[in-house]
Amino acid sequence: MSHRPLFFAALLLVAANATAQTGSVEVKNAWARATPGKSENAAAYLSMQSPVADRLTGASTPVAKKAELHTMTMEGAVMKMQPIAAVDLPAGQEVTLKPGGMHIMLLGLTAALKAGQSFPLTLQFEKAGRREITVAVEPVGAMGPAKASGDGMTMPSR
Repeated sequence: MSHRPLFFAALLLVAANATAQTGSVEVKNAWARATPGKSENAAAYLSMQSPVADRLTGASTPVAKKAELHTMTMEGAVMKMQPIAAVDLPAGQEVTLKPGGMHIMLLGLTAALKAGQSFPLTLQFEKAGRREITVAVEPVGAMGPAKASGDGMTMPSR
């Protein structure tokens, strides 16, 4: 009797286990507001979910000199924004970066962000590695994406 089917099944189990350990982060609804006038900074927002615990540790984009993870809090009547080292992604829980909370700050824009356009954003995860996504630019003052994007699509590794 041949052991090939058993060997093949064992290989599939090992491959599936390796994929589950590193996880595949689902990223959806990535958006930013159009920038008025000669604004030099903007923010990007999105939702993420990972099947295993992971952390978003950084971001980069060709539309800005620098991208930083930030949080915004209210202390009395004063809004404070500060950089953070990472965004934790608990296993199986959706984490949303949104106005008034955590976001990706885009510093030193290379050009204005115009409604209707989009731009690439590379996210760096501790376990899942790099993911390149597309960010839709919404009108000035938008509070969310015009329509949900991503359709639950998992972004592949690069």
